[in-house]
Amino acid sequence: MKQAARILNALGPLLGLAFVFGFFSYYLYYHVEDATGQAGTLRFWDAYTVKTILQQTVIIAIAALGMTVIIISGGIDLSAGSLVALGTVVVAVILKEAGANPDLMADGQVVSSVVWKAAIWGVLACALCGLLSGVMIVGLRLVPFIVTLGMMQIVRGVAKAMADNTTVDTPSNWLAATMDIEPSPHWYSVAPAVWLMLFLLVVMFVVLRYTVFGRYVFAIGSNEATARLCGVAVNFQRVMIYTIGGFFAGVAGVLQYSSLTIGDPTAAVGLELDIIAAVVIGGGSLSGGAGSVTGSIIGALMMATLRNGCTLAGFPDYVRNIVVGGIIILAVAIDQMRHAKAK
Repeated sequence: MKQAARILNALGPLLGLAFVFGFFSYYLYYHVEDATGQAGTLRFWDAYTVKTILQQTVIIAIAALGMTVIIISGGIDLSAGSLVALGTVVVAVILKEAGANPDLMADGQVVSSVVWKAAIWGVLACALCGLLSGVMIVGLRLVPFIVTLGMMQIVRGVAKAMADNTTVDTPSNWLAATMDIEPSPHWYSVAPAVWLMLFLLVVMFVVLRYTVFGRYVFAIGSNEATARLCGVAVNFQRVMIYTIGGFFAGVAGVLQYSSLTIGDPTAAVGLELDIIAAVVIGGGSLSGGAGSVTGSIIGALMMATLRNGCTLAGFPDYVRNIVVGGIIILAVAIDQMRHAKAK
């Protein structure tokens, strides 16, 4: 029975995703009519719909990789959405300045080296903010909720200041193509950003499962005092954890820019809640010590599937909000019962 319960816990998010996908596949095919008034023509499982769901998953999923590490360690980061917005602005400001210099333009596009520079600086800026959050949590001995709540406002303000409180338009560049649902050449099959998401998933899976750092993350989240007594440099590890969270939020910010093709300091408002929800739905415990990057990706996929399915079915947006909220409460309740039985 214990083994069966363990397997069910591991497969729970995947079974939930399969149920949501199956429901919309059935509902759209048998209950939604096309423009001619004929049912049985909308196929939720067709290739384009699946590619769209994967593309819509990328930004939340990549940010959720960093949030997973933070939540496993027993922390939280409410500044993730603001970091994503900051990432879009940093990238856009650098590209806009390049557009004013003819030497940095070729065939009407910003040269590739500058685009890479903009993307790297966008990620580094967010990682630096994560580092600052970690230092304040450790140095000031404040709870992560308060520090990251403050950082959420500070980072959003910095992004607005950099953008002069408006959106930042940029010249044409290849970053926009990374979020194309139907990319060219076609051997990509899906948006290039999806391949990046899968690569980062593999990297973080290996880091959390097979490295000393990964074991430290779980140890700190399970019992920080015990981890400290066992010789773990908890303060240093916590700073590293929040830096990693900022790094992944920065990557998500670059991809948000790719999707919008502008720097928007007002973008991603409330996105941190979707990111946290993806981790929780994927089996992450807000009490710390439990979670997985694969589960978080599945959680993000479930939310994208719900969003896409509700849109195609013509359901109001509040239906998705109610369903996601109910799933979060159910996931947390199951986690609490699991901890109660363990005690």
